[in-house]
Amino acid sequence: MALLAGPLLAADSSPKADVKNAAAALGSQTNYSWRTTVEAGNTSRFRPGPTEGKTEKGGYTTLLTSFNDNTSEAVLKGTNGAIKTPDNGWQTLAEAAQDNGGGPNPAMFLARMLQNYKAPADEAADLADKTKELKKDGDALAGDLTEDGAKALLTFRPRAGGGEPPTVSNAKGSAKFWIKDGKLAKFQFHLQGTVSFNGNDRDVDRTTTVEIKGVNSTKIEVPDEAKKKL
Repeated sequence: MALLAGPLLAADSSPKADVKNAAAALGSQTNYSWRTTVEAGNTSRFRPGPTEGKTEKGGYTTLLTSFNDNTSEAVLKGTNGAIKTPDNGWQTLAEAAQDNGGGPNPAMFLARMLQNYKAPADEAADLADKTKELKKDGDALAGDLTEDGAKALLTFRPRAGGGEPPTVSNAKGSAKFWIKDGKLAKFQFHLQGTVSFNGNDRDVDRTTTVEIKGVNSTKIEVPDEAKKKL
């Protein structure tokens, strides 16, 4: 029976399962950190800087993000979160997400994105589910996204007050995952499509790369002002 079980287990294994298992292995660690970079092309108006993140199992997640000349901090714990911007100091996500009617508001945009934020271990597992299939590609596992998967990643989350999200056409993309010592070490996804919002069409062509580091050696410090908002 033991001899028979080996081939059966091997048959159940797949590249997609390998990625999800590696993501779960990363998520089970005590802590880790990461760096996210986005390449959006020279014609894009959406050109965020890198994001530095840290997370601990069952505890806090911290993010340091930059956009143009603005730097923002965020702290998440469970379903609660707080964000700090140069103009407003520390606010809850709900406070920062309020539409002030005064035009572009980076804090509002970031707060709304963070309300359903996934740390890399969960984000990668979700990304793997959005692929058609994954195959070996050099030292990585790679594959195309489903159309629905690409659309979901290109669509902004619904606006406050129940407003409709933008529509997406010609959506396509691909994903790539790197595994080291049984744990997710890096992943990348490329998205293309046309996003339409309020009658305006915007062509999107961007690549997001997430690199994992500091597994079980990451230290998180949360300001008291942020804790009061959680």
